[in-house]
Amino acid sequence: MSLGEFELIKRFFADAGPRCEDVTLGIGDDAALVRVPDGTELVVTVDTIVAGAHFPPDTSAEDIGYRALAVNLSDIAAMGAMPAWATLALTLPAADESWLEGFCAGFFSLARAHDVTLIGGDTTAGPLTVTVQIMGHVPGGRALRRSGAQPGDLVFVSGHLGDAAAGLALIEKRADTSNAAHRDFLIERFLRPMPRIGLGKALRGLASATIDISDGLGADLGHILEASGVGARIDADQLPRSRALIETFEPMRAFELALAGGDDYELCLTLAPDRVRLIPDIEAAASCVLSRIGVIESRPGLVFQDGTPVSSTLRGFDHFSR
Repeated sequence: MSLGEFELIKRFFADAGPRCEDVTLGIGDDAALVRVPDGTELVVTVDTIVAGAHFPPDTSAEDIGYRALAVNLSDIAAMGAMPAWATLALTLPAADESWLEGFCAGFFSLARAHDVTLIGGDTTAGPLTVTVQIMGHVPGGRALRRSGAQPGDLVFVSGHLGDAAAGLALIEKRADTSNAAHRDFLIERFLRPMPRIGLGKALRGLASATIDISDGLGADLGHILEASGVGARIDADQLPRSRALIETFEPMRAFELALAGGDDYELCLTLAPDRVRLIPDIEAAASCVLSRIGVIESRPGLVFQDGTPVSSTLRGFDHFSR
């Protein structure tokens, strides 16, 4: 006999994952109660991932669980916040116990790594859809935003760009490689993005603007420019690309993936010139590498080093323009 909704919740979610003292009342009531630390602001974000739109339908349950939480943690990182609590709305074609075990393994492995407590949610029947809401906190007035970039600020990105989109292309057989190590690396970058929580924390009070790269650098840097009322000039040669990406794709395709591929969940940020000397300290605190890729200008728009505008086809992913 298949699991009922409440049995499903009790068995797989009610007592799973870390349990923190700041949760007064968790799963099992009409709503949860949490204590927000004194002197902090509550940070809230929510993301939905849908089979066939955000991940291939045959993606493993464990990878889906991990990815569903990771993409939300990336938003928390972009705000310079620390994650604390999550809610989960899970729409399932069927109450498959084996699938649920895998999903929970992926979800709660990442939750434990970041001390995130699942405090509530909902389950229903329908096409596979996962909605996760993350709540966290940041010291009052210290949250990072998109709107602070100023002319003269330098533009940086963390990690490498384009790997995740390359991994998806390999999964969907739109690309191929005989190098098994490169293939595994790129696919892992799509399935298991690394939220830059430590980097966001290290950037508090230093970065003038930040955003996570989910829809592609061109699109997401564009959001910073719009929110800040500025423009930017980027150096295409400085976009950080992994060896796996470079050796798997032709140069132009690797460049396009790095600029517009999306799903990297790295951070894009701007720093005033007098703070660039702090980059080594930031990298050490966050255990990641930052690459300088451009400069903020007063003239609106996103252009390459030679002044050529970045075309709309390189501006990244938009659900409603496909």
